[in-house]
Amino acid sequence: MFVDQVKVNVKAGNGGNGIVSFRHEKYVAYGGPFGGDGGKGGDVIFEADPNMITLMDLRYHRKIKATPGENGKTKKMHGANGEDTIVKVPLGTIVKHADTGQIVADLTQPHQQQIVAHGGRGGRGNYHFKSSRNTAPKYAEDGKPGEEFDCIVELRVLADVGLVGFPSVGKSTFLDAVSRAHPEIGDYPFTTRAPNIGVVETKDGRSFILADLPGLIEGASQGKGLGHEFLKHIERCRVILHVIDMGGEEGRDPVEDYKIINDELGSYQMRLLERPQIVVANKMDLDHAKENLQRFKEAYPDVPVFETCTIIHEGLDPVLRKAADLLATTPPFPIMDDMGQDVGVTYTMESKPKDFEIVEVEPHVFEVKGPKIDRSFDITKLNTEEDYYLFSQRMRYMGIDDALRKAGCQDGDTVRIHGFEFDFIES
Repeated sequence: MFVDQVKVNVKAGNGGNGIVSFRHEKYVAYGGPFGGDGGKGGDVIFEADPNMITLMDLRYHRKIKATPGENGKTKKMHGANGEDTIVKVPLGTIVKHADTGQIVADLTQPHQQQIVAHGGRGGRGNYHFKSSRNTAPKYAEDGKPGEEFDCIVELRVLADVGLVGFPSVGKSTFLDAVSRAHPEIGDYPFTTRAPNIGVVETKDGRSFILADLPGLIEGASQGKGLGHEFLKHIERCRVILHVIDMGGEEGRDPVEDYKIINDELGSYQMRLLERPQIVVANKMDLDHAKENLQRFKEAYPDVPVFETCTIIHEGLDPVLRKAADLLATTPPFPIMDDMGQDVGVTYTMESKPKDFEIVEVEPHVFEVKGPKIDRSFDITKLNTEEDYYLFSQRMRYMGIDDALRKAGCQDGDTVRIHGFEFDFIES
């Protein structure tokens, strides 16, 4: 089964916690703090594997986790870093955030690696906090959480030339005739339901990758038929080979077919019509082929046409030579994300959310909430007077004290954080 899109959850490893420890050795007076740092959490890394052709493996592994870092140890020993998790995917795979559509990895080179989710930083042990004013600190940092989010893993076939056209115009037969690929061939529409790829070699020794892509129909750019399932696979192709049933075997008009397919390519957001296109007039052995070809040339006098009969391997060499010539002068086209932006272009996303916000939930009661509060506040860590002092210093450093005053908080008012309440006292 050909699987070209999977939604997975990635979770990088959390950083290990720093620890509180003191040196206790004979003949060592005032040994002082001795707690080590926590290890860094493992990353989730995607790697392009040339031997893979589908995302089938990910279909049955929807949650990907990396190993957390170990906690620090005594004697200032650093906890072990978590192991990275490497996910192998086919060449041409794109990984993007499920919520924003932002592309975080575009894997086009063999064995190329990209970190998709970064592991959390390890917390510092208490020996880092020793000072002349506090020679025996009894607190240490917790490790930071690793990144976690849902992502869309999408395969976009990595081919130089893509075969397009209505169903049953002879695309699969063309691929079978010029390469060692053996796609399914039948006399019914949508015989090809997934891309087939073959390596083509011209008689003068040049070679390229040719993809037989599922047939287009009118309205494909709006999702009809195989719709976007087809169009996304042609985004990486540098040359389009447009096959037309010039004999009109299916009862369609070849002249109208050419217009419809190009309208669909133009309606798709990925600038497909900017790619050079080779028009192949196939099935020239049929009764009305010559007549239809003459009408086509009258309707499109500036479009060069290559006459072929793929079923008997006739007229194929000029098409392959032309494709190789165009590939030599056509650069790769950029892949765009769901916002229509080039992957390689730096652009501004939505503004960064505030670290925290303050809301007066009722008279003289103020609630502090936000992503940075979620990461910094842990009621289980407030056990000693020194812990409370450190917590208040951190809140002051984050600017929460000043923000509460601006919000109207006064001496004696209640401040609520994660359901726990504190008194606001002006010192």
